[in-house]
Amino acid sequence: MQCKYHRDRLAEFFCASCNAPLCKECADEAKPGEYYCFQCAMIRSVSAVGTSIQEKREKEEGKRLKKKKKWGPFHYFVVVSSILILVMWGVIIFGSPKKPARTVTADFTKKGRVLLFMVDGAIKRYAHYEGNKYPEQLTDLIPKYLPLRESEVFHLKKLSYHRDSKIGYRLSLATPTPGEMNVILSPKGVEYSPPSEEGA
Repeated sequence: MQCKYHRDRLAEFFCASCNAPLCKECADEAKPGEYYCFQCAMIRSVSAVGTSIQEKREKEEGKRLKKKKKWGPFHYFVVVSSILILVMWGVIIFGSPKKPARTVTADFTKKGRVLLFMVDGAIKRYAHYEGNKYPEQLTDLIPKYLPLRESEVFHLKKLSYHRDSKIGYRLSLATPTPGEMNVILSPKGVEYSPPSEEGA
């Protein structure tokens, strides 16, 4: 077999990469018993240099990442502060859910208008989540939309509630205070009716 690059010479070796037949002059011995043609030898040397550069970069990157992983006082401060903030929010949100209800109860037992606006908000929430429908009666709001206990349900009798096919509903005090304007709530807003002298 003839050498790939010298047709007048017999091939004595074969390239370990491309398997080309090579004469003594064309064969480049990389290590004992392993020969390459000049093209494959050049590619091999370039890739070896590239690999060593890549390995060096990876080592430097690894050292840099190790340095970054070290935690200092600032990192600990941030973690501790975040935990404290989360604990505080947990106490605020889940700490004592029953206490605000007590305050509201105390207010609406004395002031009918507080109850009126509280129930109006509950009706609007009901409509929002029930597909723009309004409750048949005010007790339908309990407990999902209006947080009243069984002992407080009787307060709803202080209100007058009527479903209206045109505007949705009308809500007012059943017995307004004599001399005060009667407040009527509906989806359109707040209306006032003249004061009743008899309070009925």
